[in-house]
Amino acid sequence: MLLQRLTGGRAKDIKLGTIYILVNVKNVVIAYSGAMRATATPYHHGNLRAALLDQAERKIEQVGVTGLSLRELAREVGVSHGAPRPHFADKQALLDALAVRGLERLGAELDAGLAQASGSFDERLTVFARGYVRFATEHPALLALMFARKDNPDRPELRAANERAFAAPSALIAAAIADGEIDSDDPDRIAMAVLATLQGLAAIIASDMTGGRPADRVIAGTIQTLIHGLRPRRED
Repeated sequence: MLLQRLTGGRAKDIKLGTIYILVNVKNVVIAYSGAMRATATPYHHGNLRAALLDQAERKIEQVGVTGLSLRELAREVGVSHGAPRPHFADKQALLDALAVRGLERLGAELDAGLAQASGSFDERLTVFARGYVRFATEHPALLALMFARKDNPDRPELRAANERAFAAPSALIAAAIADGEIDSDDPDRIAMAVLATLQGLAAIIASDMTGGRPADRVIAGTIQTLIHGLRPRRED
């Protein structure tokens, strides 16, 4: 009866199979439209470039640089695969930008720590060491990327960012040499010895090879041992 009222009494002229198909097609269209509305969510990030770098940093700590895909990053932040192109021409451009940002962040953290430090050269170098090792253990893949890219001759901004990042600790070492607290006339050689020591500390701490010793105590003790070896020898 309902069918007859809807069709003006001509229900017998309408094929029920056709009605069934039409109803189901309508349902499919409705369902598809709903799915499109659910997935076609507008991009809400205020800064796509920053969002891609944030996601890339998280990703390389999980899968490494080789496992990073620009297309996959775009999908994960909720944009089309072509959306990153105005910001990063390719994956390498993204990695270079990530390395620069990492160096800038490391430099800011080291500067802030040393700006608040006071006292002797030993105390200030220990502050620097703690800040560096903390960064290295929290962001190992990022740090490796930063050092791998910093000397790229085609990207001078990377070298400049590296020099800015280590400007404060380099000045600290140069001042110690000038004041006679370190027995050397080569600040670069001392800086490399300190960096090698800190990289080793970071690897040991990250691998939980400190035998249960607190990381801060291990860092402080190692720096004291290093400084002892750098002190000028007194003539008897």
